[in-house]
Amino acid sequence: MQNDPKAPFLFSRPGGDYPDPAAPAGAGTGPRGFPYTERHLQCVWFDAALRPVPLKTAQGEEIIVEHPGQWNLEDGPDFLGAVLRVGPERRRVAGDVEIHVHPADWQRHGHVRNPAYVRVIAHVTYFAGALPAAELPAGAIQVALKDALAANPFFSFESLDLAAYPYAARCPATPCARVLKISGPDHVAGLLEAAGAERLRGKAARMAGAFPAKGRDQTLYEEIMTALGYKNNRAPFRCLAEQLPLETLRQASGRDILKAYALLMGVAGLLPAQAPARWDAATRLFVRQLWDHWWKHQAAWSARTLQRKNWKLSGLRPQNHPQRRLMLAAILFVNASDLTGRLAALNTDYPDDALAALLALFQPEANTYWQCRLTFSGRAQAVPVALMGAGRAAAIVSNVLVPFLAALGKHDVLRPPFLRRLPPEADNQIIRQTAHNLLGADHNPALYRSGLRQQGLIQIFNDFCLTDRSRCKDCALLKALAETCKA
Repeated sequence: MQNDPKAPFLFSRPGGDYPDPAAPAGAGTGPRGFPYTERHLQCVWFDAALRPVPLKTAQGEEIIVEHPGQWNLEDGPDFLGAVLRVGPERRRVAGDVEIHVHPADWQRHGHVRNPAYVRVIAHVTYFAGALPAAELPAGAIQVALKDALAANPFFSFESLDLAAYPYAARCPATPCARVLKISGPDHVAGLLEAAGAERLRGKAARMAGAFPAKGRDQTLYEEIMTALGYKNNRAPFRCLAEQLPLETLRQASGRDILKAYALLMGVAGLLPAQAPARWDAATRLFVRQLWDHWWKHQAAWSARTLQRKNWKLSGLRPQNHPQRRLMLAAILFVNASDLTGRLAALNTDYPDDALAALLALFQPEANTYWQCRLTFSGRAQAVPVALMGAGRAAAIVSNVLVPFLAALGKHDVLRPPFLRRLPPEADNQIIRQTAHNLLGADHNPALYRSGLRQQGLIQIFNDFCLTDRSRCKDCALLKALAETCKA
């Protein structure tokens, strides 16, 4: 088996050079010679067939893993919502689990002061070596796998198929999956579509409820701005929309796209303070133009300007950077034709035509700096780069524009003929994980290759999976599904 190609995590052994009994013959045995990665350890923790029994804490208390947690493919702890029984009294602890090769990696990776890790209940490492209790969340246990794995003569890291985890790996089917397996695809489709329609009705009602206080334009502005932040920057995008209201943006910019962009970038705290000499001439000119507009407003907005630390910028694909997304916001909201008015005038009698028009809003024909750029410091691209990809545009159409149309009184967009035409959005962890939980490992993804059914999976996750602490035992959805199948 080859090592994981994604930069294997290497470390220094505390005791100097010694061979690792779990390492393959010929593997490096120097202080940084451990040939495996955190992903190998994640697979061991996730798979009950690989996870050692018994496990013990650094203090010698026995651990029973009731549930290893949901494998987290996003930022944050490796596993979410794990359930463990610890000690002779079998005390129950529930929360997140973080996996590392070495205990000191907790500090090295900057988790000590990261609020995303405050719910960690177990720090699981390959090597032993306890951290000071003050470095970990209160009550978190520490678990080392090395000795327990070495005690199993049948275990080998070489046998792990990393590509099989987390979705292809065999694991017991959930109760929902067992019930739905015998109910047929039509029943599953109906369940997902009903849940999706309920999710969009709820969004429409929430938007309509905001109209009296905020107005239709500001409500739409805040909702789209939040969606532009996607999963990493939703909060700062919404904050920006509240700090710089739409009417203020329009008046201060004179509905000029470049001026509006300069204001958005300035209030967001993302406008470069200077243009380094290594940037090309076109970029330096563009940044200077932005400052020509922003400096007139900078003092007035100083108390309400966001800071770069408010944004999550590391690890983002360049296409998704807020600096590019804000250009799309400027185009959408200071256009001579108000977006709310264009939506109100949209003919929704023909779903395909209406949805095509909605998607086209996010592919504007505007000649801007970002048309052929991914970053300020990068080279101009030979081929134009869209300000938003098709999958993300589809997500905003389904999650924002369709509910907004319904809130405007176009109730036909919430009826099946329209909803069943919603384009699918880009796959995400919630959709994948809920489909896996609800339909089992061998399900056909074609069952939810529509925007409406994806919305249904998200609704089921939020209504049931997210809040269930019984690991399906007391889940209301499971009980309802069982009753339906009996009928």
